[in-house]
Amino acid sequence: MAEKICHFLLVFDHKQARLVDLQEFGSDSESAVAAYAAKERELGELGTDSNIEIVLIGSDSLDTVKVTHANYFDGSAAVSKYFAGIGLGT
Repeated sequence: MAEKICHFLLVFDHKQARLVDLQEFGSDSESAVAAYAAKERELGELGTDSNIEIVLIGSDSLDTVKVTHANYFDGSAAVSKYFAGIGLGT
């Protein structure tokens, strides 16, 4: 039997280099999407710059999200932004 997908809303502040909000919605995808849209509107109305990243993730558990999206939990997301656009390949 397939497990239900749980929804997690993450708000990461690149300037502070930390996760500033984490909301869990269980399998309630409608509430998760509504909260995501509300957070986007809220940050837009506040004139918040692009240092804030909002991510809605579906997964079987928060433990899995912490592995698949570890950069939001261990601080490496803040560093990775500075490497964006740097050609490291050949």
